[in-house]
Amino acid sequence: MNLFDGYRYLVALAQHRHFGRAAAACHITQPALSNALRALESHFGVAIVRRGRAFGGLTVEGQEVLATAHRVLHEQELLAQSLAGAVTRPVGRLSVGAVPTAVPVAARFCATVVAAHPGIAPQLRSLSSQDLEAGLEDLTLDLAFGFVERTATNSRLDVWPQYEEHHYLVEAKPAGGAAGLGPRGPGWPASAPLPWVQAAERALCLLTPEMHHRALVDAVFRRLGCEVRPALETDSVLALAVAVRAGGLAAVLPGALVATLPHDADLVVRPLVEPELRTAIGLMVSSAGRPSRTLQAALDLARGSPWLAQARAVSGTFGR
Repeated sequence: MNLFDGYRYLVALAQHRHFGRAAAACHITQPALSNALRALESHFGVAIVRRGRAFGGLTVEGQEVLATAHRVLHEQELLAQSLAGAVTRPVGRLSVGAVPTAVPVAARFCATVVAAHPGIAPQLRSLSSQDLEAGLEDLTLDLAFGFVERTATNSRLDVWPQYEEHHYLVEAKPAGGAAGLGPRGPGWPASAPLPWVQAAERALCLLTPEMHHRALVDAVFRRLGCEVRPALETDSVLALAVAVRAGGLAAVLPGALVATLPHDADLVVRPLVEPELRTAIGLMVSSAGRPSRTLQAALDLARGSPWLAQARAVSGTFGR
């Protein structure tokens, strides 16, 4: 058997938690993936996968093999990058994670990396804070954009602040409302700041409770004594934007998401005040091991003033 392929298939299965999706991600058939995993079990003489009508998780021994698989594949990638490129010309993949509200900035960062280093191929995934932190620790992610406040006591991660999010209430312009020049140019109605207590009176669509951004928003409403029952909950930031544009609902969105909305959208964007919620977003990497050449190149860009200025420009300070 090819041990590296077995490790790769096991990692894919642990990530997708479904034999068919894991096989598709590895560009093989499901029987081929199952056979490779059985060969891996035969090689080590232990059961690795709990099988039933569907994927039932990994055994205790399987978790040990998975941890080794992460380390081996990480070292293999380091070696491949070292052999493929020079320090000044990094070549290889870069696995990037981002909490959903930071995806727009993370996508811009990936584009910046590719422009500076065409040999780097980023893969960007939207993840919850928990999955993001787990991915950094097991080395399936090279770097991530996440909430700085969650990492204050996590010594396993190194963090570099990137920008501060500002928050806005976004809703459709009332019928017959006057258009005007807003903070982003024609099409954005000029609008005054809105206190959070007034935002609580709207029919709100919010992220689902397990999302950290939702926890931050709930904490503000709770401190103000506001009882908020969302009209719509979703784990998709795209769904929030679509629901608002459909009319009748409002959303609390960070500026990085507001900046991605079409400038001619018939929307009212109001800075939320009393209090002004500022959310620090940082770039995070595992503190264990040595960085690959692609990761080191990305870190050099992330800590440079040109990128930091760009990140802060699109993080939602417009109109303030």
